[in-house]
Amino acid sequence: MSTPGGPEVGASEDTEPADTSAGLLRSAVRRDIVDTLANLPLGQRDDGLTAQELGDLVGLHATTVRFHLDRLVTSGLVDSHSVRTAGAGRPSKRYVVAPGSFGTFRSDSHATLAALLAETWTARSADGQPLTPEGAGAMWAHSRADELVARIPPTGSAATAGAWLSKVALMIDVLRAWGYTPVVRTHDEGRTADVDIVDCPFLEIAREQPAVVCGVHRGLMRGTLDVLGEHDAELVLTPFVEPTLCRAHLTTRTPFVPRGDIS
Repeated sequence: MSTPGGPEVGASEDTEPADTSAGLLRSAVRRDIVDTLANLPLGQRDDGLTAQELGDLVGLHATTVRFHLDRLVTSGLVDSHSVRTAGAGRPSKRYVVAPGSFGTFRSDSHATLAALLAETWTARSADGQPLTPEGAGAMWAHSRADELVARIPPTGSAATAGAWLSKVALMIDVLRAWGYTPVVRTHDEGRTADVDIVDCPFLEIAREQPAVVCGVHRGLMRGTLDVLGEHDAELVLTPFVEPTLCRAHLTTRTPFVPRGDIS
């Protein structure tokens, strides 16, 4: 959670070795910053963003963002340049992803995917059957149950739109931690969420083996919802609705508390 005292917030996360790119990117905040810069529209990617603009996009105070950007620039993952503005004001500093650095950002996710797929060769489900890619993704989510439950204790299926969407939001955080760029839209009074998954970090593999990679994706989402008590929620994942876009459709089947009923 960001606060106006940004540097103190950043310092509490800065426990990993500061001299390695992988160490810096153990921080979810820095991954989010790099991911945001790397996925800017093509016409904007070379110009980059100011710390204030980045803060507006990632939901952090500009001072906190500058704290992290300084370390990312020092490590070579991010570059900065000054742009003169109209008038007599000071030039604005803008930040871009350094050439070739985004592959490093993705490497941890690829390593995790490789480990999960290796599990499918030896692991077994509860009924003794070989573990499917979807089962491997769900297994990963269940292995993080303590971490997930610490944020949203499972109380059964959500009975309000806010409770349901808070669980969807945590599932989105899981996807972002893996390197996905999810965009969420809700409708049906909050009962349904459509999640566009843009710029999949495993896109090339997914094109060759969609059943495998998309199975892991589905398992990640299904497993996270299960851990949070949403066992009956409907989840449909449609790969490649566009060349670089997959879409997940999530709907809760649990009736919500009627409007105005706060008893």
